[in-house]
Amino acid sequence: MTTPSRLHSDLSRLGRETDMFLATAASLSDDEMAAASLCDGWSRSDVIAHIAANGRALVRLIDWAATGEERRLYASAKARAEAVAALAALPREELLAELRASAEHFAEQAQRLSGPLAAPEISPNSGPLPATSIVALRTAEIVVHHQDLDTAWTIEEADPDSLLDALEAAVRSLRAKDAPGMTLVTEERDQWIIGDGALRVESDREGLLQWLARGDATHIEAGGPVPALPRW
Repeated sequence: MTTPSRLHSDLSRLGRETDMFLATAASLSDDEMAAASLCDGWSRSDVIAHIAANGRALVRLIDWAATGEERRLYASAKARAEAVAALAALPREELLAELRASAEHFAEQAQRLSGPLAAPEISPNSGPLPATSIVALRTAEIVVHHQDLDTAWTIEEADPDSLLDALEAAVRSLRAKDAPGMTLVTEERDQWIIGDGALRVESDREGLLQWLARGDATHIEAGGPVPALPRW
């Protein structure tokens, strides 16, 4: 269980990131929504639809933590793809309305994390996760996919702690997928070891996240050849 004050702080920061994402999404015309995003194979509408579906899906993890009854984000990869496609096909205003409703529903349900938890640790697809980190996981999704929209907003506008949430989510995913051994170090003095930690990779939080999440190695320094990373 997390303290009410910590949960309030996490949700306030998530609210800030979400408000910026909502503003960006609402600024896009129909044609701009149909354009390609930085997320391979997805349009901007697909990215927005994913964030809408993700808010609902993460509530299932809150249910798991609160009740102890195992719940999955999606029944299958196919079910996830179908949910995103169905939302992306909605008219613009309906998609935006669902995006807002999903965000509000997640924030409301996340209040349950300040109470007694039947499952203090859960195991979604990315591996073991403290239930108190579900809000951080949502923040990570918002930050990474806001960058994917490829608009005037840049990842430098995210809160430093939101970037840290996203980096920790990326590292958890890489560990679950047996990524190559690396020691990841940021200018902000964060450090993560994956596998045997053989390759040292350095950057600021923004640059490291862009590489881990989307393979953009522009802003990193590595002590050897940069490996191809599993898709997050």
